[in-house]
Amino acid sequence: MEKEEYQDQIEGRNAVLELLESQRSINKILVAKGEKHGSIHKIMAIAKQRKILLVEMEKNKLNQIAQTDNNQGIIALVPPFDYCEVEDILAVASKKKEQPFILILDGIEDPHNLGSIIRTAETAGVHGIIIPKRRAASVNSTVSKVSCGAVEYMKIARVNNINETIHYLKEQGIWICGTDMNTKIEYTKQDYNMPLALVIGSEGFGMSRLVKENCDFLVKIPMKGKITSLNASVSAGIVIYEIVSKRK
Repeated sequence: MEKEEYQDQIEGRNAVLELLESQRSINKILVAKGEKHGSIHKIMAIAKQRKILLVEMEKNKLNQIAQTDNNQGIIALVPPFDYCEVEDILAVASKKKEQPFILILDGIEDPHNLGSIIRTAETAGVHGIIIPKRRAASVNSTVSKVSCGAVEYMKIARVNNINETIHYLKEQGIWICGTDMNTKIEYTKQDYNMPLALVIGSEGFGMSRLVKENCDFLVKIPMKGKITSLNASVSAGIVIYEIVSKRK
C-alpha cells in the first residue's frame, strides 16, 4: 500500500475509537486480518455506520506501515492535524465564560512528552496549547496514541514565533507564567486567578532566554531528592493542576 504524504496516521484501539467519536474526518481504517474481537469489533461497527472505508490486510504488512511499536492491529488514515489559530483558543475561553488558561510549550521535542501534556491539559480544562513550528514535536501518530485521543478535543495552535505570540497574548490581557528552577517563588505560593498562559520549557534546556525574559513571573517546583529535574510532562501536570486548584 502506498503512503500518502497528505495523510496522518492514528494508531491503537483507544486512539482510533476516540477519533471516531470525535467525528473528525477519516480517509480509511486499516485492520489486521483476524482482529474482530473486543474494541476492534466496536470500531468496525462505528466505521461501517459512518460509511468509512475499512481495509483488511495481513498483520505483518500493517506493521510495516505503522509508525509506532504497538498499533494493536488498527491504523486510521486521516487528513493532517487541523491546527487552529491563537484567536480560536481565546474564543473557546470566551464561549465558556472562563478566564483563559493556555499552555505554551517552548520546544518540547519528544512526541511522548507532547502526547502526555496534551492528555493532562485536556482533562484539566486547558483551553488550548501553543507550540512552535520549528525545533519541536508536532502532532503525529505517536502523540495521538500517547494522548489517548485527547488531541481530538484540544485546540492546538502552531506558531512561527513564540515570543511574538507571547506579546500578542499580553495585549489581550493574558499574564505569562514561566517554569524555571532558578526562581525563588514555589509554584504553590503563586496566585493564578487571572487570564493565564503557562510556559513549559524543553526537556533538556528549559525555556529559551527571550521567552524567560518575556514572562510576567516565574515559578519553580522544589526538589527534595538527589535528582534535580523532572520530566517535562510531569512538571506540566503538577503545575497545571495547582493552577486548577487555586482557581477553584
